Amino acid sequence: MVFLAEYYLWIKALHIISVIFWMAGMAYLPRLFVYHAECEAGSDKSETFKVMERRLLRGIVNPAMIATFLFGGLMLAINPSLFSDHWMQVKLVLILVMSGLHGLFSRWRKAFERDENRRPSRFYRIVNEAPPTLVIFIVLLAVAKPF
Repeated sequence: MVFLAEYYLWIKALHIISVIFWMAGMAYLPRLFVYHAECEAGSDKSETFKVMERRLLRGIVNPAMIATFLFGGLMLAINPSLFSDHWMQVKLVLILVMSGLHGLFSRWRKAFERDENRRPSRFYRIVNEAPPTLVIFIVLLAVAKPF
């Protein structure tokens, strides 16, 4: 990976761009769930939300997450000593939590698609706060490197 070292700042920029798109989608998708949960199953509104949720997840959120992992992985491959930093270890755990949340969002989207949602809009309003909260801690760790 030494040959990629000269492109490290480009890779880092692409990583940050990918993270921005991933987090934008992770913030917006549960907000769509809030409104979708308030619709009657099978209604025109519900069908519109199904399309919006599918397109957001498949067209933006999933590709952005893949790109985030690709570029982040390249940065770690170029500089593997980061693995020994405690801030990075905590950051990676939080990223795993975010990835798990991503998986839950995917599962919930499929439940909405089948008209099988059983959760109230209030549940999704609360869940909507998880991605921004995780992002705050992830960014603070990446920038401040507190330990």
